Amino acid sequence: MDNLDLTEKSILITGGTGSLGKALTQTIFQRWPGVKRLVIYSRDEQKQFQMAQEYPEDLYPPIRFFIGDVRDYERLKRAFQDIDFVIHTAAMKHVHIAEYNPDECVKTNVGGAENVIKAALEMGVRNVVALSTDKACAPINLYGATKLTSDKLFVAANNIRGKRQIRFSVVRYGNVMGSNGSVIPFFIKKKKEGVLPITVKSMTRFNISLQAGVDMVLYALANAWGGEIFVPKIPSYRIMDVAQAIGPDCEHRVIGIRPGEKIHEEMITSSDSFFTYDLGQYYAIIPQSPVWKAEVFIQETGAVPVAEGFAYNSGNNTEWETVESLREMIKKHVDPDFEV
Repeated sequence: MDNLDLTEKSILITGGTGSLGKALTQTIFQRWPGVKRLVIYSRDEQKQFQMAQEYPEDLYPPIRFFIGDVRDYERLKRAFQDIDFVIHTAAMKHVHIAEYNPDECVKTNVGGAENVIKAALEMGVRNVVALSTDKACAPINLYGATKLTSDKLFVAANNIRGKRQIRFSVVRYGNVMGSNGSVIPFFIKKKKEGVLPITVKSMTRFNISLQAGVDMVLYALANAWGGEIFVPKIPSYRIMDVAQAIGPDCEHRVIGIRPGEKIHEEMITSSDSFFTYDLGQYYAIIPQSPVWKAEVFIQETGAVPVAEGFAYNSGNNTEWETVESLREMIKKHVDPDFEV
C-alpha cells in the first residue's frame, strides 16, 4: 500500500453508506486529507442523510453524496465522470432474502456489476476494485452464485479494456466482525433475551476486522495487475465459541441450518489451486488467461505458487480465534462496553 497515493484523486464508493464504505471513508480522509473528491453512491437516502451528519461538507469539502442505483447505467455514467478510482461494494447480501427474491438479487449483483464495468470503461476510470464474498467460492446459494458471476465479470473486464489504462480486480473475504447483519451484533442483541439461536454446532466462519477489510481494498488498488481475486489469510471461528464468548449463561438453542447456508465457508477451492499464488499477507487467484505474462508477475511480485490441490476453507484453517480472543476483538471492534 506504500505506493498508493490518493492525494488529488477522485474516488467513488458504490454502496458507500454501508459498513465498509463508511470505514473506507474514514480511512481515506485520515490518510489522504488532500483527496480531491470522495463520492458516496447509494440508493438509500436516509443512510446518506445520516452519514452526511458525520461528514458535513464544511468540514469535509471533498465529500459528495450521490443518490443512485447500480442497476441504473446512465446514472452510474453521470456519477463516474472525472472519477479515478471506483470501489464497488453495493450488493444484495442476505442469503435468505436472495433465495426468496432471486430476480432482484440478479438485477443488483449481476446487472449492477455489468453496469459498473461498462460505465468505468466509458468514463475513463483508472482502477476498479470489486468486493466479493467467501460465498462466491463453490456457491450453493443464489447470493453466492451472483457474486461468483460478478467476480467473473470483473476479471474478464480486463480483456476488453483495449488501450485504456484501467485495471479491474476483486477482493474476497469472509464475515466482517461487527458489520450490519453479522452474527456478533445479532448475538449481542439476543443475549438480552437469554437465548442464542445456533444453526449447527459444528459451523465455522472466517473472521476479518472492518479495518483489515479496508486495508485489503486499498492493497488491491495499489498492487493489482488486473484480474486478480485477492484472498486474505485470516483466522476462523467456531460458532459455539462465539456463543460462549458473548452469552455463556444463555441457552444455546439449535434451530437448524437455514436455506442456502454452508457449515464451513470456502475462499479457495482445490480447482483454483492451479492459478493461486501466495503473496505473503494475501493469496491471489490470477486469471487463467491474464492480459499480462504470469512469469513476469511472479518475478516482480515474489508470488509463490501454492501446492496442487490446495484448498482454503473455514473448517480446515490452521489459525483460529479463541473464546478469549473473540471477547477482546468484540470489545475493540464492535462494542466498547462489552465486558471481557
